[in-house]
Amino acid sequence: MLEQINKLIEARNIKELRILTEDANAADLADAIEGLDPDKRVRLFRFLHKDMAAEVFAYLSPDTKEELVSQLTAPELGSIVDELFLDDAADLVEEMPPDVVRRILESANPETRRGINQLLQYQEDSAGSIMTTEYIELRPDMTVGESFKHIRDVGTDKETLYTCYVVNPAKILIGVVTVRTMLLSQYADKIGDIMSATNLIKVNTNDDREKVTELFQKYDFIALPVVDSEGHLVGIVTIDDAMEVLEEESTEDFHKMAAIVPFDDPYLDTGILELAKKRILWLMVLMISATLSGQIITNYQSVFAAIPALIASIPMLMDTGGNAGSQSSTLVIRGIAVGELTLKDALKVLFKELPVSFLVGGGLAIVNFIYKYALSGDLLLSLTVGISLFATVIFAQTVGGMLPLLARALGFDPALMAAPIVTTIVDAGSLTMYFAIASLIMGV
Repeated sequence: MLEQINKLIEARNIKELRILTEDANAADLADAIEGLDPDKRVRLFRFLHKDMAAEVFAYLSPDTKEELVSQLTAPELGSIVDELFLDDAADLVEEMPPDVVRRILESANPETRRGINQLLQYQEDSAGSIMTTEYIELRPDMTVGESFKHIRDVGTDKETLYTCYVVNPAKILIGVVTVRTMLLSQYADKIGDIMSATNLIKVNTNDDREKVTELFQKYDFIALPVVDSEGHLVGIVTIDDAMEVLEEESTEDFHKMAAIVPFDDPYLDTGILELAKKRILWLMVLMISATLSGQIITNYQSVFAAIPALIASIPMLMDTGGNAGSQSSTLVIRGIAVGELTLKDALKVLFKELPVSFLVGGGLAIVNFIYKYALSGDLLLSLTVGISLFATVIFAQTVGGMLPLLARALGFDPALMAAPIVTTIVDAGSLTMYFAIASLIMGV
C-alpha cells in the first residue's frame, strides 16, 4: 500500500487515491502514513475524509501525531480531535508535550474539551483514566422499539453499540442489556423486564486498571461499566483499551524481569542516555549484591588450596541454579499476572515445587555424577559435585517459586523477583552449600 500511495501522490492522481483510501483499513493506512516522507504525510492526511482521518490518527505513533499536529491548521486539527473518541483524545493529550497540548485543546470544541479534562482528572493507571464516556444509556421504562430508535439517533458517536447500560433517573447503574437480547424480544417489551440486573460486573473509577484487564479475561466482556463511589454510571472501558493496558503491563513486567526500569517509548525512539539510565540502576544493585558470592569464595580459599579441582564446577553450579530458579519464578510470576495464583496458594506452590525440584535435581545430579566420574575418576569429588547440584536445584526452585509470592505479600510487583534477583540469591546459596558439602565429604 505504501508504494501505491507514494506513486499516486507523486502523480497527483486524486481519483485513484480517493478510491484506495476509502476502501483501506484504518490501521493499514496508518502504517502506510508512518512510512511516508513528512510532507507527503500531511498531504495525504488532509486528503482523507474527517471520519477516516480521525480513525487513522488514533493508530499513529506519538511522534507522527506530534508532527501532524504541528503542521495542521487549527480548523483541521479541531475537526480531527472532535471526531476522536474521547478516550483516544485524552490519550493524545497525555502523550504530547505542553505546547502541543495547548494547541490541541484550543482547537477542540468546548464539549470535547470538557470531556478530555474530565478523563484527565482521574489518577494514572486507574479505571477512570482508560474509560470513555461515549456509551449507550437506556432507561428501564423504555420499550425495545424506543430503545432501537434511541440507538439509531445517538449511536453514530458511541464507541460500542452491542452492550447498552440501563440507569435510573439518578443515573445509578441498575442493569445491562445487549442488542442481541433486544432483537430476540418484542418491540413492546420494557427494557426493565429484559435487562440483566443481578450480579452486575462493574469497576470503580479509582480501581487499578489491572483489575479491569483481569475482569475482561475472566468474563470475556467487550465492554465494562465504570461507576463512581455512589454507583453513578460515568463511563465504560472497551476491549480495545483493555488490550492496550494488557500490552503495557506485559511490557512493564518484561522490563522488570530483565532488571530494567520500565519505560514507555519504543526501543528505537528511546535515546542512548535514557536507555543507559534505565539499565544502570538495577545493574549497580545486582553488581553490589553479587560481591556476596565473591566474599563466600574468599572465605573458602583454604578449600580451593586443598582441592583445586573444586573450582571447575563452580560456574556449572551457579548457572544451573540460576536457570532452575528462573524457571520457577517465571511460571509463578505468570500465574500471578493472569490471576491463577494468589497469596493463599503459597503452600500449594511450595508443595508443587519441592517434588519437581527433587525429580529435576536428582536427574541432573545423576547425569553430572556419571560425567564427572568418567572424566576425573575421583569418586569423592564426583559425589560432592552431584550432591551439591541436587541441593542447589532444590534451593533454587523453592526460592524462585516463593519470592514472587513474597513480593506480592509485601506490596511489591512480583515481576521484580525474576531472573536477575533470583540468580543473585541462588548464587550465594549454591556456593555456601557447595563448600559446606565439600568440607563434609572430602574432609577439607
